[in-house]
Amino acid sequence: MFKFDNSWNLQPIKGDTGKAYKGIRDSESVFIKRNSTPFLAALSREGLTPKLLWTKRTSDGDVLTAQEWLDGRQLTPEEMSKSGEVIRILQHLHQSDSLKSMLQRMDGREKSAFDFLSDYALDLPDDLKKNLYLMRVFRYLEDHLPSFHPVYYTACHGDPMHNNWLLSTEDTVFLVDWDYSVLADPALDIGTILGQYIDIKYWDYWVAEYGATGEENIMDRVYWYAGINLLLQIKRSYLHYEREQMNAYIAQLKKIYKY
Repeated sequence: MFKFDNSWNLQPIKGDTGKAYKGIRDSESVFIKRNSTPFLAALSREGLTPKLLWTKRTSDGDVLTAQEWLDGRQLTPEEMSKSGEVIRILQHLHQSDSLKSMLQRMDGREKSAFDFLSDYALDLPDDLKKNLYLMRVFRYLEDHLPSFHPVYYTACHGDPMHNNWLLSTEDTVFLVDWDYSVLADPALDIGTILGQYIDIKYWDYWVAEYGATGEENIMDRVYWYAGINLLLQIKRSYLHYEREQMNAYIAQLKKIYKY
């Protein structure tokens, strides 16, 4: 535990790598995170994430952020395909010049399609290298890197899985956990959601609702990012010994990349 004001009772939040806590003091509850992205203040102002209340630096150098505590729950995988708020929030994020400028001023990472492909290949476990199906998908992605000029990169969440969408008890949807925010092709976020939660036969409809049907090679880009996201999730699950989850991701990938 890090050093902090003893007047607060900090309760670790499960599954957040020891960085997130529910802070309780008297009748006040807040969400406290250690060394979160400084991008959080801008996101709070835009209403995409719960309100930022304060930021403090501890005596041992950690930076703590406190956001309003909202009772609610994560969106379910089924709700991801039906929620218009998911589309609205992604539109807001990807079309926001102020958020893009903020990330640029913070020296935010730019990531190309090749960078994501490299992330998968780096230190890839032998078991995954030997999986012929996964290597066929990888070779396809390697041979079909989508063209998208960095000048058109937008602010992206980077990990818009269902567990990072909060539905409050007041029926407001927020996108949370921005530690992987990045400047990239917006197809990164779109492809992640479509690949994980939406039947491929409805992809055209979803992209039309998002408003990107006129963009150059948008469906090719979305298809590519759906594939690389699932490969990265498979690798992560393997490294965390989550075999059941890994097999579920492989099954999902086979619905999209049919070899």
